[in-house]
Amino acid sequence: MHVFPFTIVGFDLDGTLLDTSADLTAAVNHALAADGRAPLAFDDLRSMIGGGGRRMMSLALAATGGYDEALLDRLNAVMIDFYAAHIADHTIPFPGAVAMLDELAARDVKIAVVTNKAEALTRPLLDTLGLTARFTTIIGGAGKPSPLPIETMIAQCGGLDDGGRAAFVGDSHFDVDAAQAAGIPAVACAFGFLTKPVDQLGADAVIDHFDELIPTLETL
Repeated sequence: MHVFPFTIVGFDLDGTLLDTSADLTAAVNHALAADGRAPLAFDDLRSMIGGGGRRMMSLALAATGGYDEALLDRLNAVMIDFYAAHIADHTIPFPGAVAMLDELAARDVKIAVVTNKAEALTRPLLDTLGLTARFTTIIGGAGKPSPLPIETMIAQCGGLDDGGRAAFVGDSHFDVDAAQAAGIPAVACAFGFLTKPVDQLGADAVIDHFDELIPTLETL
């Protein structure tokens, strides 16, 4: 009988499981408008996603005239308030994501989310999309590329006794670096919010669609 090689699979959220780019773009541009700044183009802002909302806001401000910490504090709060009120207006899972989660669950894999998005935003988003119950653990405000949140994910999923293995799936160097520092393989999503070419992330494998994830994991 074939045994699936991983007992735990973790996922980044923005740019991996969910396409949050339209709602995040709207929130950032709302904050920029509050300071009288021109909006950023969707494609320009998409590459700023990752590393948490404050980092994204700081990059947007740097691209539109610069900032000091007081301004960043104020506009980051404006952005978060708007985003919380419109958290899933346009956000959807990436193609194949839900079916892939179903397939992993059918293989008795424990599934987790580890994201740099604040947990106070992560859980309402997953609740709104009806996805929360699929995950054994949800870790927000993770601080990747630190390996600690990946190690915490493994512990909260029951650990890796009896030969169990874990893998992590993401779309940025934050994800790849965190997974590999924790000693587990990383799979990169070529469709995500890439800050650099996907083949430069150093992942153990790359997928172009979630239909490819389970066959890819079986080869690692």
